[in-house]
Amino acid sequence: MKIFISADIEGVTGVTHWDETNITHAEYTAAREQMTVEVAAACEGALQAGATEIWVKDSHDTGRNLIAAKLPKEARLVRGWSGHPFQTLTQLDQTFQAVLLIGYHSGAGFGTSPLEHTWSGNLMCVKLNGKYISEFSLDALTGSYVGAPVVFVSGDKGLSEHVVDTNPNIQTVVVKEGTGEATINIHPELAVARIREGVTQALQGDPRRCLLQLPKHFTLEMRYRQHSRAYQMGYFPGARQTDTFTVQYEADDYFDLLRFFMFAL
Repeated sequence: MKIFISADIEGVTGVTHWDETNITHAEYTAAREQMTVEVAAACEGALQAGATEIWVKDSHDTGRNLIAAKLPKEARLVRGWSGHPFQTLTQLDQTFQAVLLIGYHSGAGFGTSPLEHTWSGNLMCVKLNGKYISEFSLDALTGSYVGAPVVFVSGDKGLSEHVVDTNPNIQTVVVKEGTGEATINIHPELAVARIREGVTQALQGDPRRCLLQLPKHFTLEMRYRQHSRAYQMGYFPGARQTDTFTVQYEADDYFDLLRFFMFAL
């Protein structure tokens, strides 16, 4: 069984402020270490479930956060950004059986985390076919696009509710809850234990139960914080500015949608 893991930091237990997510800030070190042990726990859970190959994509900011020496020897770590439209799932293909998302967070506009965003702080919110989406949403569709479904997600409570609403077969572990500019967090060791156990459970049975049905047509709406950004992105081929802050892009092929999203951030 070949497993792909994508790891972020804003959904790691304890992480509450943007300073903790910034590689140049002193508070980042503790967040980086917790991110690493939560990913290591996911790897261990996958190995217990019978995984024979594990790829890990470091998906936060620089893509250079995870401490490689603290991951199991079976893990192959993808660092940095190649520029591929899959972004947080770069290197994923049809040879993988399942995807795990660790340390993920609420999407822009959800109102359920002080650290919520969707790939970029430039965006107030993102909608796909009229519904608010998150980074999980895009990854889940990407996984389904290649036949490797997202089966497990750890992160904040708001994201978990969003995941369950998307597909209740996808298992989640809640390590924190956002309330205004604050978070309520479970103990770091408890988060590690629950992630390890949750991943093992999520990989039991047929992962195809977690596949999403891709729409035949995609309408993406990106609402920017700055009107100048919306003005600029409205000139992308096939895109149009629908109001002062919003750009809309339509496609039949999901890969075309991802390609636009990558350039429009």
